[in-house]
Amino acid sequence: MSEANTLEKPLLAEAKFRDPQLTANGEIRASVHLTELRTLWFNTGTLCNLTCSNCYIESSPTNDRLTYLSVSEVTTFLDELDYADSPLEEVAFTGGEPFMNPDLVAMAAVSLERGYRVLILTNAMRPMLKSADDLLQLQARHGDKLTLRVSLDHYSQPLHDLYRGEHAYVRALDGIRWLSSHGFRINLAGRTLWNESEKMLRDGFERLCTREDISVDSYDPSQLILFPEMDETLDVPEITDACWSLLNVDPGDMMCATSRMIVKRKGEDRPVVLPCTLLPYDREFELGDTLDEAQSDVKLNHPHCSRFCVLGGGSCSRADG
Repeated sequence: MSEANTLEKPLLAEAKFRDPQLTANGEIRASVHLTELRTLWFNTGTLCNLTCSNCYIESSPTNDRLTYLSVSEVTTFLDELDYADSPLEEVAFTGGEPFMNPDLVAMAAVSLERGYRVLILTNAMRPMLKSADDLLQLQARHGDKLTLRVSLDHYSQPLHDLYRGEHAYVRALDGIRWLSSHGFRINLAGRTLWNESEKMLRDGFERLCTREDISVDSYDPSQLILFPEMDETLDVPEITDACWSLLNVDPGDMMCATSRMIVKRKGEDRPVVLPCTLLPYDREFELGDTLDEAQSDVKLNHPHCSRFCVLGGGSCSRADG
């Protein structure tokens, strides 16, 4: 192999995801049209009680690059939806650890009171349990409109703790058991980096849920969501406009076809709207300050668009729609 050929792939990889309109090969980059806004995400802030080595937004007890949203800021966007008579079905909260935000329960309450389903992503540890009484009141008022999705990377303690730290598994299980014993609607979110088939993973989680009396059906993809990994350093193919038919993938199934996310960056006066939960820091993907401004098509100009969404089939929204 010639020296030119050995350099070709690294040089091509370096040139990828540079131009929002064209791929490195000069082909038309794929884009996704907002068909209708069904899920509105709020990133409540990047502070977290854990420092997970594989956290895609590097949340930690010291990372405040995304600052806490307030209930008044959430209400502003909900008011905009009411005014526009939006088809929105679900309001979802992610972080960081959402329960680190002192306004989280109030933000969930105002969303539930307007009739939306609410999804909260959590590690189910001490920050969540400190809000136990408030959560029980929310559940009593709003029943099964409230879902908590708990991150449990693997059904075994050693592999979960590998990335999340010592004792994280035991503490997460304490929170999951508390949620289940009080009748909360629970989802689990696992990961697929373990060289196990989907069946092996679902079998393992089902054994765990049976043993711990956790009310999750691990064979239901809406109750156990298995996420592909995201690593910006890996070389992944760019998605061209022709790929939709070649891969037999519908752009309408992409997260950014039905979702938007609100973030507030440190030092900024107001929140901004992004196409999805995966790109909280990339200013190229800012769509505006209002949901009305954020209806433009999304160019798939990031490795996560390829690896997680198009090729991995991942979505952070509820799998049952």
